[in-house]
Amino acid sequence: MADSKSNPKKHPAVRVLREEFALPAERQPVVRRRGARVPAAAARTALPRASHRRAARAPKQRTTRKASGRQVVSRTPQRPKITLPPLAPGDVRIIPLGGVEEIGRNMTAIEYGENIYAIDCGFMFSEEETPGIDYILPNTQYLEENAHRVKALFVTHGHLDHIGGIPYILPRIGNPPIYTRRLTGVMIQKRQTEFPHLSPLTIHEVETNDRVTIDGHTFRFFGVTHTIPDSMGIILETPHGNIVVPGDYKLAHDGGVPTPEEEASYAFFEQERNLFLMLDSTNVEQPGFSTPEHLVEEGFRHIIETTPGRLIVGTFASQITRLITIMRIAHEHKKKVVIEGRSMKTNLEVAEAAGLFTPPKGLIITPQEMDRYPKNRIVVLATGAQGEEFAALMRMANKTHKTLRIEPGDTVVLSASIIPGNERSVEKLKDNIAKAGARIVHYRTSEVYVHSTGHGNREELAWLHRKVKPKFFMPIHGNYYRLKLHAELAEESGIPPNNIVVPENGGVIEITEGGSKIVKRKEKVPSFIRMVDGFAIGDVQEVVLRDRQTLAKEGMFVVVALIEADTGRVRRSPDIISRGFVYLRESQDLLSQTRHIVKETIESATRGVRPIDFEPIKAKVADAVERHLFQQTGKQPIVIPVLIAV
Repeated sequence: MADSKSNPKKHPAVRVLREEFALPAERQPVVRRRGARVPAAAARTALPRASHRRAARAPKQRTTRKASGRQVVSRTPQRPKITLPPLAPGDVRIIPLGGVEEIGRNMTAIEYGENIYAIDCGFMFSEEETPGIDYILPNTQYLEENAHRVKALFVTHGHLDHIGGIPYILPRIGNPPIYTRRLTGVMIQKRQTEFPHLSPLTIHEVETNDRVTIDGHTFRFFGVTHTIPDSMGIILETPHGNIVVPGDYKLAHDGGVPTPEEEASYAFFEQERNLFLMLDSTNVEQPGFSTPEHLVEEGFRHIIETTPGRLIVGTFASQITRLITIMRIAHEHKKKVVIEGRSMKTNLEVAEAAGLFTPPKGLIITPQEMDRYPKNRIVVLATGAQGEEFAALMRMANKTHKTLRIEPGDTVVLSASIIPGNERSVEKLKDNIAKAGARIVHYRTSEVYVHSTGHGNREELAWLHRKVKPKFFMPIHGNYYRLKLHAELAEESGIPPNNIVVPENGGVIEITEGGSKIVKRKEKVPSFIRMVDGFAIGDVQEVVLRDRQTLAKEGMFVVVALIEADTGRVRRSPDIISRGFVYLRESQDLLSQTRHIVKETIESATRGVRPIDFEPIKAKVADAVERHLFQQTGKQPIVIPVLIAV
């Protein structure tokens, strides 16, 4: 099994994934490793670029730049500059910019001396409350105003909620150098090639136990177990003790007993003074220990050995450790692997470029080559375990995939937890697979383990608290309820309540008085969400989101009327266009009543009025039609009156 903390075999600092897709040398990101400066060739990414949809109009568009021949608009409104008092010598300021009170868009600023250091730079995907938005970003206004003091970005691992915001945010904060481990660096490089208009990145590759000194401030790095290799924790040394940030964390254990490798990895904490700990709260609600990945490996070994027909595995493309494990087991049993899903192919190419896994020759085949082998020698790895409509697994189940179909005799393993909100989509996926005649192995009902979380359960968090024994603690990576639960766990672990801070996005926490006191300041930095909306980055006005929500739920109702300019009378019956509201052919009575109301409202408003001012008349028509439609249907579509003078 690929260990998230393993040191991969040393490779050249940079490796071209596919020669034909390499950027010109002057446009490549830059990787530095122990003093070497080398342009990093990288292949095109399969991760999504900013959508090509037209962005909604918003006020105060601030800057414009070219992106692949199109306009990219930064439309964050001008806001008052944030002024925080200077830190006293030796004090530390911590500001969560995202990733608390929520899960996603992780980013934290640590201010020490005159410098600011950022940790992670992720995004989160759009939610029900933000229809039409591509991504939601951390708010970095404070960093933008202090860009000259932002000296580095440290990235804990390569998941999008930790790296996805880099192309949008780093140019706004002065393009500071990035420090991270090899796999994460290559993933960042590859994603960056989708934004060729941006300046090249400078990425310093670090490994566990490395030390980096920036303006006299020393950082160290330690390995962390997670679902993606090369995950790392970060330590900032201060005279009063360590600031410890493990990132996304789980414990490698066997029956609740940490593995010897894990014990050795964290043993150094017991010999050091640890001032402050920020720790992942995702699974604090789950009791005991999470399922260790070695049991998932055993589960897949059993399934691959015993499945009589074709095996199809649906999982997250980001589960790189698990994908590599399945491919190794398949090779051991002389099976062939088909990879379906662009993001999965991309991530495995990145893993190969980082030296984590080189597929044996002949292991991976195309769907067109499957017929050359018996079905029981085929393993298909596919994206779409969340029931996404256009992902590989759903298309295979729907029989809309070009080359692959789920057939009777297939076994489909769903090796992914259900993300809240995706329950109905996953049920639909399971129905379609069952209708196709395949057997389903689901992580909730399987007799063997086929999935494990990447975040530690309550006892794993408690173990790390006992190991680190921090003086101060701040829970991160979770909604407010989970943060509160984690604060209670920290108190149970022996940390005094006054030494625990439950943060808010934009909150300002300071360790003062020689490391003896932690305070939560009254001041906050801006924490309103920023969004990627088509080619625009910044604030999307509330009225725009409200209109999108109304359009999605209630629909649109357009009234077109011709008005004689000299008399104010309505010529002909008004035309009506309805989208997502009512079916016109079955609503003739409603339409007839509405036309009558429109005509009466216009002619009443224009009687004796010359010249005619159309703006107030449009408002009156909209009000009258909205009121009538709500009375008749109980719905409130967006009403758009179009008045044409003739």
